[in-house]
Amino acid sequence: MTESTDLAFGYTDGDVDTNNTANPTLNALIEQRYSRRDTLRSGASAAAVAVFGGGVLAACDSAGDAADPFPNLISVGSSGNTSSGRVVTLTGQATDNGAITSAWVQTSGPAATLIGANTPNASFIAPSVSGPTGLTFQYSATDSAGQTTQGSVAVTVAPAEMGFTSIAKNKNDVVTVPAGYTVTVMTRLGDPIASSVAAYKNDGTDTNFAQRIGDHGDALYWYGLTAAGARDDNSSVRGLMVQNHENLNDQYLHPNGGTTVGGARPEAEAIKEIEAHGVSVTEYVEGANRAWTYVQNSAFNRRITPNTEVVFNGPVKGSAWLRTPFSTDGTKGRGTINNCANGHTLWGTNITCEENWAGYFHRSGDDAQRTARELVALRRYGVTSSSGSYGWSTVIPADASNTTFRRWDARAGVGGSATTDWRNEPNQFGWCVEFDPYDKTQAPRKRTALGRLGHEGAWFGKFISGKKLAVYLGDDSRGEYFYKFVSNATWNPADAQATDRLAIGDKYLDAGTLYVAKFDANGTGTWVPLVFGSVPNRPAAGADPEYVFADQVDILVNTRLAGDAVGATKMDRPEWTATNNVTGEIYLTLTNNNATLRPLGGTDAANPRHYNDVRGTSTNQFGNPNGHILRLRENADDPAATGFTWDIYLFGADSADSNSDVNISGLTAANDFSSPDGLWFSRPQNAGGLVKPLLWIQTDDGAFTDRTNNQMLVAMPGTTGDGASVTITNRGTGGATATQTTRRGALATDATLKRFLVGPVECEITGVDTTPDGRTLFVGIQHPGEGGTPAAPTSSWPATQATGTAPAGTRPRSAIVAITKNDGGVVAL
Repeated sequence: MTESTDLAFGYTDGDVDTNNTANPTLNALIEQRYSRRDTLRSGASAAAVAVFGGGVLAACDSAGDAADPFPNLISVGSSGNTSSGRVVTLTGQATDNGAITSAWVQTSGPAATLIGANTPNASFIAPSVSGPTGLTFQYSATDSAGQTTQGSVAVTVAPAEMGFTSIAKNKNDVVTVPAGYTVTVMTRLGDPIASSVAAYKNDGTDTNFAQRIGDHGDALYWYGLTAAGARDDNSSVRGLMVQNHENLNDQYLHPNGGTTVGGARPEAEAIKEIEAHGVSVTEYVEGANRAWTYVQNSAFNRRITPNTEVVFNGPVKGSAWLRTPFSTDGTKGRGTINNCANGHTLWGTNITCEENWAGYFHRSGDDAQRTARELVALRRYGVTSSSGSYGWSTVIPADASNTTFRRWDARAGVGGSATTDWRNEPNQFGWCVEFDPYDKTQAPRKRTALGRLGHEGAWFGKFISGKKLAVYLGDDSRGEYFYKFVSNATWNPADAQATDRLAIGDKYLDAGTLYVAKFDANGTGTWVPLVFGSVPNRPAAGADPEYVFADQVDILVNTRLAGDAVGATKMDRPEWTATNNVTGEIYLTLTNNNATLRPLGGTDAANPRHYNDVRGTSTNQFGNPNGHILRLRENADDPAATGFTWDIYLFGADSADSNSDVNISGLTAANDFSSPDGLWFSRPQNAGGLVKPLLWIQTDDGAFTDRTNNQMLVAMPGTTGDGASVTITNRGTGGATATQTTRRGALATDATLKRFLVGPVECEITGVDTTPDGRTLFVGIQHPGEGGTPAAPTSSWPATQATGTAPAGTRPRSAIVAITKNDGGVVAL
């Protein structure tokens, strides 16, 4: 009974203004096509149109009048274009002289979830497609007599593309995002996560950080919950936010900064500082009008601190290396510290990683009590401080039996042993720690098969049924190595929904082979197994004698020494990795390096640059101060492969002050960056993580801060090998030069790399995830105002976020922000 009419019309796809048209109106065209004599008596009249990205399209008809009480039948099909991840609104117009019931249904194309399907105005997020794809929808209007008229509309969806304008660099004390987005400040340093804990005063007098959000929020991840509180990997409205707390701005934790009395730290100050480290688990919920809040009294809320009891798993468990007065059998320990990046498993657990842990320990003056082998290992890991980062070992506790502070003194006592002093306490750190965010009754497990490093994070490669699992591991220090752990067990997808989640971790993470990477100049590379019997002795170096490995446990405890022994490639500070869910390719941030460890004559194809980036007007920064992002693809796309191909996806650079030997990726003012750190691909449950997934890049920079605060970019990468081999000329002090050949990825363009966010003053941008639907983005803002004092903070964020200002003297706080697109679409698309 209906007939379509093709109409030209204006629409908006979110970031493009509505296209005005001078064509006849929809009503006029309908009147030309139909007369009232041709309509179905007593039928409702209907028109159907599509609106893209929130634009309004006028297309309606007037109601019947007294002279003709029977309404008009209107049937019209309209068409338009959009791209994956954007909001499309379907608008039906119906009139009758009685009640009308509306209904929208999809009649062709990839399935889209209709919101408001039983109303005149329905909407959906355009599904992911790999090429232009048509969808059609039918609108039905039914009157009180049961008679129905229908109209249809067609929508062509193109593959996802970034749908915002790159923002400018700035040095403002707010989180800046593109137009059309809203920033909500979520959990902040000190926020209470238990019902009985008072609000944070932020004046240095607050206590009980065991029940507050810790400091220096770092990597984060969303774990979904059902309304009933069960695990739900697809929930985007209720979930647990798991965040690491890496370190401290201790000057703001106390009224006037940290103090020392008679050479000893006050116990109350030290316990506050210790408890502000670790991990937090906090419930987040989305309320009415997409308003995000956290739940202070949630039963799931939890802190894991350096005082939380943990257990050891894997080959090193129970070895002499782990024996302490707290655990004389070497099977358990206390806590985790300097938790930087993370990892997440498909079975629903979190992995938190211990990075710069060595500096917390006091160890000096005990060389005579140590063996030569012990001293080599201690020096290699930097356990050489004469005081420890915060002097916790100097505390004289009120309870003399309390060893919370004494354990940070790693000096070997005269005539002592591993179970009478704390000489082995440093061996209890430097591990990857798995825990179940849904179950606080189970102790975290330190997974020793993954080796002991300055672990940045632990990120899985692609999960493939029947294949072994790979975990990629950056050792975050200049001149350190890139590692991979391969499980003995092969992946069974049924394990993803197991109820005893840590038992699944035992299956995949306690037995396997640890490898270290060697990068060759021809764009290939090799994973070298760190297996006892194949690892040679570490040669003597400087003051260090030859190191002879005793067994596999020795290799796992002293993994850096094993990397030295096999001649692994020394990298420019290997940090986060991220896995492209579509291709399986692995991306690695190499944050930066200095001239000492990356001299002019010491570059290689994978770490190719030595140059000067002058900060301000006169501060020289030789080496590789801007860093780069390396990309590799395993041979045959097998996570367990022992060979790979690689290139350098992006080189950081100041586009305004560098030549093509430095700005190798062709960056512009709209997308230049320095010191890439955080790295993450969008989730595969939404259009941002499918076909050509979005890659989020976060910076932790000092070299570029004369230009801008730290930032976050979003990219749509190609594939390994999509660029070219290039030879660059490096320049050192005094005008000396040297050439180096390397392999760059495709040049950056405005369509493939944009700046999405700039943070507040003196912050680091670190930690990123979205809800599964991609409509809410969570970002960590770490240590704003880190260079200030209690009397003169250099930032007052997040108090500044709403208006750009805050009362004088307001102290800054690390925090998480939730970012949403105002039209409800997938963030960045």
